[in-house]
Amino acid sequence: MIESLRIEGVKIVEEAELEFGPGLNVLTGETGAGKSIVLGALDLLVGGRASPDAVREGAESGCVEAVFRTEALPDLEAALHERGFAEPGSGDHEGEDQEGEGPEEPEHELVVHRTLSSKGRSRARVAGQLVPVSTLAELFSGRVEISSQHSSQALLRPESHGRFLDAAGGLDVERGVVAAHFAAVRALDAEIADLRSRAEERARRLDFLSFQLEEIDSVGLLPGELEELGAEHGRLAHAGRLREEGAAATAALSGDSERPDAASAADLVAAAERLVGGLRELDPSLGELAERLVGLDTELRDVASDLERYVDGIDTDPARLEAVEERLAQIERLRRKYGSSAEEILAFRDGVARELDGIEGADQREEELAASRAGSLEALSAAAAQLSKGRKKAAKVLSKAVQASLADLDMPEATFSVALEPAPAPPGMPCGAAGAEAPEFCFSANKGEPLRSLQKVASGGELSRVFLAVKNGLRRAGAGMVLVFDEVDAGIGGRAAERVGRALAELAEHHQVICITHLPQIAAFADVHFRVEKRERGGRTLAGVSRLEGEARVDEVARMAGGAKVSDATRRHARDLLRVKRSHK
Repeated sequence: MIESLRIEGVKIVEEAELEFGPGLNVLTGETGAGKSIVLGALDLLVGGRASPDAVREGAESGCVEAVFRTEALPDLEAALHERGFAEPGSGDHEGEDQEGEGPEEPEHELVVHRTLSSKGRSRARVAGQLVPVSTLAELFSGRVEISSQHSSQALLRPESHGRFLDAAGGLDVERGVVAAHFAAVRALDAEIADLRSRAEERARRLDFLSFQLEEIDSVGLLPGELEELGAEHGRLAHAGRLREEGAAATAALSGDSERPDAASAADLVAAAERLVGGLRELDPSLGELAERLVGLDTELRDVASDLERYVDGIDTDPARLEAVEERLAQIERLRRKYGSSAEEILAFRDGVARELDGIEGADQREEELAASRAGSLEALSAAAAQLSKGRKKAAKVLSKAVQASLADLDMPEATFSVALEPAPAPPGMPCGAAGAEAPEFCFSANKGEPLRSLQKVASGGELSRVFLAVKNGLRRAGAGMVLVFDEVDAGIGGRAAERVGRALAELAEHHQVICITHLPQIAAFADVHFRVEKRERGGRTLAGVSRLEGEARVDEVARMAGGAKVSDATRRHARDLLRVKRSHK
């Protein structure tokens, strides 16, 4: 429900604040007092179009702001959470709880703000966050409905008739099942279409990948092979130098047979070992150095022996060198295309193989998708048939309920029915996302006139009463909405007005109802009563809104019943009307 509404700088309203209550809220006042400004403010808060001339003359901007109570609308709170808004009314509570007190419960309050600029710009905020104006319509569609002489957000949209009918028949679950199966078939169709559209591309890709795989596999590359070949190529390509310089190193370590007078490293170390061994007799602290020289002598002779064997094993093999160079050239061709190392090339090869498996499985995937689609189509057809069956029954019940309600609303000659015409289905589908039919409300205001589409034949006042009649037929479905009526009393009076008042009061037991009226019979049923009136200040006309209680309310109802001059008789009549309301409650 709307808890409060603040209007500032809009039309002839300088500043006004209304504290609405649950149940039936009425706004009364003389013609032209500014009641429609309140209606326009509500329309702006739910995404209505803003006009630059809505801003009060002389002001740069205007604004409307409302506080919504959301505890009865968990679906709205869920939608807010999904869009990233904070939990309504949770606020930012810093610090620790007071001693002995638990955490505060969420306040379930949502603040919606709309700012208008005299230059035509408009901005909207939800829970303090700037949002596109379209977000307001998305959030409050189906939660706030406005019916006026000029438009009805619900009844002028044929697509909403199906939702009304399904709500009346308790078919929301069935409708959701149809939509889910329809979406599933659409998703399968999209995937199948994608597979088919890319068939030629897949064929080209298949050839290319097959070539790459064959090129890599034909080389037979092994992990680590590139490094091993590189080392072997180095030995073969430099065999002469390795043998010559290796022999020289061996001679330097262990001696050269061609130069017996030349001292080798082993001879020099042996001489040092003998000298230090003699010195240790003089100084025992040289014992460790002597032992190290013994070890060094042994190590030098081992190195010389190993190096000699290495040099003896070096062989020049031009055929093997040629084979290694050819193998390296093969691998180099792969490296230029597929990776700098054997591991990278083999990883690339595995990726190609996996992609090939996926492409080669596309035909099988299409067959699987076709089988799934057939199953989903069957489920969609069954769900649509179940929904259609429920709608036929619900159409009769709703038509009867609305017809009876119209008679009570002083439209005894009016007829109403719900047409279930087949809805065009997309190619290859048994129905659309909303079912196999397009429910449409049909109406005739006069006896003998044929039923026609509601939005084509109903006048503004008739539309408001039809909206009221439909909502009364659905008052237990989707409880917790805000329903706004303007001029629902157009063209009626007397007993019919009292019936409209009763209908509004009954509807207000399940929804918050806000109604603009000129009839005292309707105003008397209000739970909360506001009066809108004009006054002059500083040569400017202003509209003000006041909440009426006690005798002030009696006076207003008396004014509505008897004109500008309020007498004792009209006051008695007003009290009688208010007494009727209390007895109804």
